[in-house]
Amino acid sequence: MSEMECVLSALAAVRVPAQPEEYEIHAEIARALDTAGIGYIHECRLRPGRRIDFLCGAVGVEVKKGRPDAARLREQLARYLEDERLAAAVVVSQRPCALPERICGKPVRAIALNRLWGVALP
Repeated sequence: MSEMECVLSALAAVRVPAQPEEYEIHAEIARALDTAGIGYIHECRLRPGRRIDFLCGAVGVEVKKGRPDAARLREQLARYLEDERLAAAVVVSQRPCALPERICGKPVRAIALNRLWGVALP
């Protein structure tokens, strides 16, 4: 299993309340990564002014509360994925966000937490 697949598998276990604070999402992601035995750096500084929420080996995980603005998120991910330490990125958001499969030639995946709840919410 690739590093990205391992991270995605661990994140599939994340469950948060319907209206979580961002710190609650971070805590649940950290717990899921710990449970899966995946090492990470929380709030990893890539460059001045560029800090990704989790760096799991060469996979960056960015957390967004609500439904992120797709254009702004693509720009943010492009800045992050310019860093040679990142080979891929995963976005975890409360609501789905359409993203390309690749940015800067590197794979990007999105996980919408509301899809993990198992019920449809407004």
